[in-house]
Amino acid sequence: MSDDPGQSRRGPRGFTPDFLTELFRNPLDPGYADAAARLAKTGRAARSGWSVGPIGLVVVVLLGFLFAVAYRQTVAEEPGRAQARSGLVAQIKQRQGETDALSTRAEELREEVNRQREAALGGSHAARLRELEASTGLGRVRGDGVVVELADAPAGQDALSGTDAGPAQVIYLDLQSVANDLWGAGAEAIAINGQRLTSTSTIRSAGQAILVDFRPVTGPYEVSAIGPDGMRERYEASGSALTMRQVAKVTGVSFAVRDADDLTLPAAPEPRLRYAEPAVSPSVSSSGADESSGSGTSPSPSGGGR
Repeated sequence: MSDDPGQSRRGPRGFTPDFLTELFRNPLDPGYADAAARLAKTGRAARSGWSVGPIGLVVVVLLGFLFAVAYRQTVAEEPGRAQARSGLVAQIKQRQGETDALSTRAEELREEVNRQREAALGGSHAARLRELEASTGLGRVRGDGVVVELADAPAGQDALSGTDAGPAQVIYLDLQSVANDLWGAGAEAIAINGQRLTSTSTIRSAGQAILVDFRPVTGPYEVSAIGPDGMRERYEASGSALTMRQVAKVTGVSFAVRDADDLTLPAAPEPRLRYAEPAVSPSVSSSGADESSGSGTSPSPSGGGR
């Protein structure tokens, strides 16, 4: 019997092992012990949670067969697709060659017509005609000026979002703003990748392509302008130059302005002129004719009075 009465009332003192002591004493999960006991009792290991039954085996075989058939069809059709693709490429190159040859022939005929016309006119009339053709874009011009170069950003991540959204590209609005500000800076003649601009020229887009007078142009883009001295300084202070420099800094699009000596800009194609014609007056109704005949000078209801 203990001398301490408080200890006799509380009972004997015990000690409970902490978590680390229990972990080192029993390092294995109880599930391993249960599996070992089951194996010793039945003589075979416990089966996994799922198994491939007859239906699953049929499905796997069917899927494998379908994949094999699809692969064989793809491989069998690949030569045909490659042949069709090569045929289209050959046709495109042939058409491009024919177009270039026709363009060269058209330029030769245009020069011949100009020579014959100048020989027929002669003197001041021929000089005046050349000045008008140069100012309207229908004649080839030569002189000093400025070249604005634009190009798409190199392949890589988008600088704005940081995602693989593809490189930033020059759009038709960029070429429009550059051309307009070059006109405003005093340019007398402008061409984009050799396509001469006139008062009726258009710069548009068709999908991913940029069209100048309905002719596609591809990057890098060169906007060449012939004009007076100081044109570059005036253009450098324009809105398009400031905007494109900021766009180039943020997105990686290439933008540069340089002086160019002895530029030669080709003539624009002959325009297809359309002339206005008076509209045909609608026939006057009988009642309108009776009313107009009574007054003598009043117009008919259709507006066709004299």
